[in-house]
Amino acid sequence: METAASPYSFLQRPAPLTRGNVTAEVTAVLRDAIVRLDLVPGSTIDKTRICNELGVSRFPVSEALGRLQIEGLVEIAPQRGSTVSLVRIADVREYMLIRKGLESEALRVLIGTHDAELIDALHANMALQREAAERDDAETFHQIDIDFHDIIFRSMRFTKIKNIIDLARANLDRARRLIITPRRLALTIAEHQAIFDGILAQNEEQATRAIRAHIDAVMVELFAFAREHPGLFDDGDTLDRDSFPFG
Repeated sequence: METAASPYSFLQRPAPLTRGNVTAEVTAVLRDAIVRLDLVPGSTIDKTRICNELGVSRFPVSEALGRLQIEGLVEIAPQRGSTVSLVRIADVREYMLIRKGLESEALRVLIGTHDAELIDALHANMALQREAAERDDAETFHQIDIDFHDIIFRSMRFTKIKNIIDLARANLDRARRLIITPRRLALTIAEHQAIFDGILAQNEEQATRAIRAHIDAVMVELFAFAREHPGLFDDGDTLDRDSFPFG
């Protein structure tokens, strides 16, 4: 007799679970599942099945969900249980505005002070982006995309700026994954190349204009997607592109 597949079989069980650190590891597993959209916005979370899938007790799962609630990824309602939170475009808008300001200024500081190591790293990253896009490997592309921006911050050792951006990354990444298409991959490569061209030309205005245009383009698509799929968003039918400061 065949056993029915677990609805949570996509969860990656930490191996091995570290004694005394189980809650942190369960939190990381669930966060990754939510950000990757394996646990879709609005879906109910079955703690018992998660416990069975990960081989842990209810305590670390409950604690993990509490931590993810603070991050805005989970909603916990008394007597109703836990659900994956809907994406809030209003929050994404604020996070992207923060990124727009910080990354623009970071590039302005970087231009003219970068070394050959940075250029080599960005060249290699752009090649990896193109390879992932050719395979239509959206997940790998997404990680390479993140690294493109991280390379710039690592080169300047601006750890505080990077930490601020990383704090907002979970909800940002979840929203951005919703619009990953072959077309978006191609556009992202072109937008990244424009940023890189500005760095290579040591042109502050060109580079900062390119990063701002990149973020604007992503927000345009997110607003459009939210209007077309309001069920995935907490406020998808209440915001429009005019509510974001473009340019």
